[in-house]
Amino acid sequence: MRKILLGLTLLIACSAKAQQTSGSPFPTVKTQSGTLKGSTDGNVSSFKGVPFAAAPVGALRWRAPQPFPAWKGERDATKYGADCAQMGWPRNGTEISKTSSEDCLFLNVWKPASAASGAKLPVMVWIHGGGFVAGSGNQGDFSGASFTDKGVLLVTINYRLGRLGFFAFPALSKEHSEEAKGNYAYMDQIAALKWIKQNIAAFGGDPSNVTIFGESAGGVSVQSLLTIPSSKGLFQKAIVESGGGRDGVLTGRPINKENADAHYRVSAETMGVNFAKKHGIQGTDAAALEKLRALSVSEIVDGGQETDGRGGAPIYSGPILDGKLVTETAQSAYNAGRAPKIPLMIGSNSAEVPAGFVNASSKDSLLALFGNMKTEAKTVYDADGNTEFPKMLSFVNTDKVWAEPARFTARAIIAKGAPAYIYLFSYVSPSMQQWMKYGAGHASEIAYAFDNLISRNGVAIASKDKEVAKAMNTYWTNFAKTGNPNGGGLPNWPVYDMKRNELIEFQSDGSVVGKPDPKKARLDVIEKAVTSGNLH
Repeated sequence: MRKILLGLTLLIACSAKAQQTSGSPFPTVKTQSGTLKGSTDGNVSSFKGVPFAAAPVGALRWRAPQPFPAWKGERDATKYGADCAQMGWPRNGTEISKTSSEDCLFLNVWKPASAASGAKLPVMVWIHGGGFVAGSGNQGDFSGASFTDKGVLLVTINYRLGRLGFFAFPALSKEHSEEAKGNYAYMDQIAALKWIKQNIAAFGGDPSNVTIFGESAGGVSVQSLLTIPSSKGLFQKAIVESGGGRDGVLTGRPINKENADAHYRVSAETMGVNFAKKHGIQGTDAAALEKLRALSVSEIVDGGQETDGRGGAPIYSGPILDGKLVTETAQSAYNAGRAPKIPLMIGSNSAEVPAGFVNASSKDSLLALFGNMKTEAKTVYDADGNTEFPKMLSFVNTDKVWAEPARFTARAIIAKGAPAYIYLFSYVSPSMQQWMKYGAGHASEIAYAFDNLISRNGVAIASKDKEVAKAMNTYWTNFAKTGNPNGGGLPNWPVYDMKRNELIEFQSDGSVVGKPDPKKARLDVIEKAVTSGNLH
């Protein structure tokens, strides 16, 4: 599953004050740790490579993020910091990316150049995807001009990835018993949000109007942050792009309990022990942990492998149900009525992936996965018998992993008395139609949400691409401002209601229409199949 996702795509103190010279190409902002020197390009000022926690290296590897030491003078913030350690591209199985490092806990801020301290502009915080093993907040695709032009501050963050981001080991569980264990990536995201709460006013942002948004693993992260108790109060609105919402999609495994459920039969600690054995480290005591911390960062990334390569023993867990930070999955929280009462935007793309989550070799074998609901499934996915099998398989994967869980999440939010808005992204650029035959693929909406389009495959950016991007980015920033995506002459996006079952669709022809969910019948079948145990 992770490969599918990847292939596609400190203490509270007094408020800091900005010290920006009007018209200066190198604006400065005073944070609680020291002064940052950024850069200005036109109407946008940016501050890059800003440390929000100490480097998680040496004895701080697999520790909760620690405060970054204060500095004197001006710290250069004109260049990106390192990406978090990950495999290089193409994934050759031996070397980490040359732009990545274990010292990577940095964030980036884009603000209107004219915005001064105390301006109280809304803040959007982007959490990147990449299957929790790749990606960065430093990608050029994630720059913030389209947000700052609309009076919104954009922050992009890094968080630890792979075995550096999610790792459990018996001796590690006993060390620093006051700290949470295992989910270092989520701890990093929370540390970044705490930094924003304490410092963003100095950039002109409003710490009480923060919207988190993310796609894929970033969307899963948003789902987790919605249900992690210690993240409460760090943001006021959320946007989930292709981020699931039900169990079984990178939402967490037990830290030390075997055979916990059908999805995860091996604990995260056992995977840590398997990883240690692969590198010749025996035992589970403090001495073994010291040897693990002595491994090079390349050895920890370990070619991105999920099994030991010999007996097939699993060696990477992904998110962990550690019982302290992450106490339950999003689905269990929503089912128990523990969704937060905050506005939500959530959605999916029309043909996310070709397969990888639900797998079959033919129509018959795919329908057989629905058990006694085989006839119902055929009615909604292949009523006339003429649906191409690859298209049908893609739609089942898309609906089960992303579309139905999005609706499930929206229902949990509205049950708490907060508004939810669902989208369906079906638009495919003319330059990508030969690769996205059945609809919009996983992560294809990101460039439109950021209104940061680039020419692809030698084809000029189409005028319709620009229209879709402008609309989508405006909906996103409207929502960040008020909790409602509507305004500015855009087509009305109806708030979700279970009776009307309406959403907004960015249609295949580029038009934007609020309407009843065209996939309702399919999602009803998926919901029934999943909740009855017919479709695993």
